[in-house]
Amino acid sequence: MVWTGTWVAERLGVELIGDEALPDLLGLALRRNPKRAHLLVSNVLGKHVPQRPGVVYAAGHDLGVRVRRLLGDEEAARAVVVGYAETATGLGHSVADGLALAPYLHSTRRPVAGVATAGGFEESHSHATSHLLLPEDPKLLAGDGPLVLVDDEFSTGNTVLNTIRDLHGRHPRERYVIVALVDMRSAADRDRLDAFAREIGARIDMVAGATGTVRLPDEVLAKGQALVTAHQSAHPTVPSQRTPGNAPVRVELGWPAAVPDGGRHGFTTAHAAALNDALPAMTERLTGALGGARRVLVLGFEELMYAPLRLALALERAGSDVRYSTTTRSPVLAVDDPGYAIRTRLVFPAHDEPADGPGERYAYNVAGGGFDAVVAVVDSVADTPELHAPDGLLAQLAAHVPHVVLAVVPSYTPGTTQAPDVLEAPDALEAPDVLEAPDVLEAPERSSMLPEPLRGPAFSSYAPEEVGWLLQDLSDVRLEAPTEEREEAIQSGGAHYAESLPVEYQPSARYQELFHAALDASADRVARAVGTVTETVLAERSPRPVLVSLARAGTPVGVLMRRWAQARHGLDLPHYAVSIVRGRGIDANALRWLAEHHDPADVVFVDGWTGKGAITRELADALHDFPGFSPEIAVLADPGSCVRTYGTREDFLIPSACLNSTVSGLISRTVLRSDLVGPHDFHGAKFYRELAGADVSGAFLDAVAARFDEVAATVDADVKELLAADRTPTWEGWAAVERISEEYGIHDVNLVKPGVGETTRVLLRRVPWKILAKRSAGAADLAHVRLLAEQRGVPVEEVDELPYSCVGLIHPQYTRGATGADGKAVVSQ
Repeated sequence: MVWTGTWVAERLGVELIGDEALPDLLGLALRRNPKRAHLLVSNVLGKHVPQRPGVVYAAGHDLGVRVRRLLGDEEAARAVVVGYAETATGLGHSVADGLALAPYLHSTRRPVAGVATAGGFEESHSHATSHLLLPEDPKLLAGDGPLVLVDDEFSTGNTVLNTIRDLHGRHPRERYVIVALVDMRSAADRDRLDAFAREIGARIDMVAGATGTVRLPDEVLAKGQALVTAHQSAHPTVPSQRTPGNAPVRVELGWPAAVPDGGRHGFTTAHAAALNDALPAMTERLTGALGGARRVLVLGFEELMYAPLRLALALERAGSDVRYSTTTRSPVLAVDDPGYAIRTRLVFPAHDEPADGPGERYAYNVAGGGFDAVVAVVDSVADTPELHAPDGLLAQLAAHVPHVVLAVVPSYTPGTTQAPDVLEAPDALEAPDVLEAPDVLEAPERSSMLPEPLRGPAFSSYAPEEVGWLLQDLSDVRLEAPTEEREEAIQSGGAHYAESLPVEYQPSARYQELFHAALDASADRVARAVGTVTETVLAERSPRPVLVSLARAGTPVGVLMRRWAQARHGLDLPHYAVSIVRGRGIDANALRWLAEHHDPADVVFVDGWTGKGAITRELADALHDFPGFSPEIAVLADPGSCVRTYGTREDFLIPSACLNSTVSGLISRTVLRSDLVGPHDFHGAKFYRELAGADVSGAFLDAVAARFDEVAATVDADVKELLAADRTPTWEGWAAVERISEEYGIHDVNLVKPGVGETTRVLLRRVPWKILAKRSAGAADLAHVRLLAEQRGVPVEEVDELPYSCVGLIHPQYTRGATGADGKAVVSQ
């Protein structure tokens, strides 16, 4: 039998080294991804390669049995198993079944209304949405028993380290067990995990089905991209085997309403027992719908892996010839060669209204698989018009498989009143309706009592008509902490960055001179960007938009956009400022106030610039619970290529980024702390009235607005060109951040701050480690950065290949007295 890694290995020189079992477990394919050339394709995971369900289930179940032996029954009964979305949700659940005594939870990229986040983390090699942990029972992750983390492939360990760091900071425990089908770490990665375990004072065990490593030759990424380019025009498919008139058949499973569709909100041993009891009846219904088909594929849906796996396993045990796999959001090149793991692919639009926006989804090795029937299993959230569209998943399957059956599992929503178990009511075999989440975020009879926006001069130095702040005034609360204390608390997990404020930087005379020189030199450039983004908004989004700036960096931009609309079109646009906090979301009460006073469709969110796009994704996630608001952000500068609406994609000096409150109406950054911000309060901020003598907020606005007339003709030309251009975000900035994070040994994208604005913030508010400056960047754009770095004793490293003018690196693993990877202590001066 030909190894399904031969094709890639021969062309790229990639070597798979390790256990003899590895070639049976893994094949190789090429990613349609500019960041990583190869993909390890598991033959036993049930994601990309259809496999017998008994093989898939046993792969996880057997690992779970090994974990139980490792822990012993007493500790196993205190454990919690956590799997990773999307690939390992079914694997993790199978491990929990093998462990038999512990509840299961998997991370998710699907926000769910009314469910509080118990944790979250970034997957360092992905630009997709951050992982969320959404247990129905908040105590599920609060215990001190062993935590079992399950992933399909343990390559560098970064994702697991990010997870443990987040959860250990909230609820420390003495033992962690990492489980994977294959452990592909290097020796350095193993040493790093050992050092991390010593650092947190916990035991970390590893349980894997096989071990090995991948040896990559030089320039493998370039070679891989060239191969993809050469083959991407040919996506193997099989000629249609059926006529368009044969519509898919829907089968009513009778899934028990009290049993969750998976581990997104937790799955207990009691849930497992109830599912086992219900499976025979569901299997009988599926068998009837299949009508005697001989070779059947059960196809799951992205994170929904376990429910279809159990259905497939039940069909197999009932005597059917069954294979199992799932759809995925991962783009992989298909090559019809026996030595290549991905022979064919089907492409269709996302059909579950994902929080990060529409996009392509894929089903691999389905076409040409010789299947007589396919059972597509989705949850009710994904049973949308897009699923049934002419280019949707069902139509794609129908073009290649004679018989298509659709089975919909009701999406489980915590806190809803569950319907009676349909298995106890034989006359009610209809699947339960989609259970809508209770609108627990609403505050009945309370949202109308929210206060009116704060305005200057009582709150901020801006004129009252310039902006209304949907914030509460915390000016009398002591919130400032020394930079080093804040950094240590943030990185240790002891505090969130939004729970305190940095001490306001007081610029030296030399720095103030630099600010005014920069303002004079760049005012026309800023004015041009302001005009361009405003005209784009007026042309595409709304003729009378409601500007809602993301405080604080977005507020000066929102004021300038309002001034442009007034000066050029005579429009008096409403403008508000709201708080958004990375990892905590946007101020929900502020959104309710806006929805009561304006049409959400007219709201345009405004920010100063994009870095790697974290806030862009945060906003998209937060607005999932607030239909009507558009998640698109309009920014002055988009060097990270994260948004569609921008004034420029150049990374240049925006003078409002040079200072803190003294260029932002004397308002602090926003604060979100449970003892200060209640469930019916706006987020907070401080008004630094005592800094009025140093305030340049008005001077900044006036200097830029004075250039509006002279840039008007250029703006008209820019907007005409932009409106005709393809402005689809490429997220190239995120790719650069990932590369820098790994190259400099940081292993945490949150500590890499790209662009002039973000680098300035690092120097003003955080404990910087070093600054990367693009060698060809303009001297004027970086003069203030170099001065701040000099004042804080931070080295500036000149580099060539950088999509930004500069990048600020926060000191990794900071504690007071710590040294960086270069052995130099960080000193704040």
